[in-house]
Amino acid sequence: MKKKALILSACFLILLLAGTAWGASDIANLTINAQVDAVAILTLGETIINFPATTPPTQFVATENPVSVRCQVLIDLTEATLTVICDGPLTSATSTIAIANVTWTATGAGYNAAGTMSSGSAQAAGSWAISGDYVGAFSFFLANSWLYHTGSYTAIATYTLTAP
Repeated sequence: MKKKALILSACFLILLLAGTAWGASDIANLTINAQVDAVAILTLGETIINFPATTPPTQFVATENPVSVRCQVLIDLTEATLTVICDGPLTSATSTIAIANVTWTATGAGYNAAGTMSSGSAQAAGSWAISGDYVGAFSFFLANSWLYHTGSYTAIATYTLTAP
């Protein structure tokens, strides 16, 4: 009887060890989620430009030219756009100069080669159909005139990069 119990115990132990040696398995799933949103990052190399005095008919040229512009966009089946609009004319304490007298030229993939500032409607300054990191340069000019009144003039131009 002891021999039979010993043999049964040995068989049980062998089966137990064999089950462990042959392994057991289980399966568990890991769900991986990722949220990718549209991205629009706009970086201007300068936030102030200056037009030093010059005698007409020579146009004013911004001393900061060219101004670097970097647009980083992540888009999907849409078009990213860069626009600019001014808050009004160039204004001094006693006079104004129409903002349309300020123009630009641009270089770089997707940037509009030339444009004119406006306070009435946003002007297209660039557009991109695919995601990317786009670096360009803008040069700014102010038409000169003997009719301008002396003074220090200011206007604010707001650039907006949109990646819908």
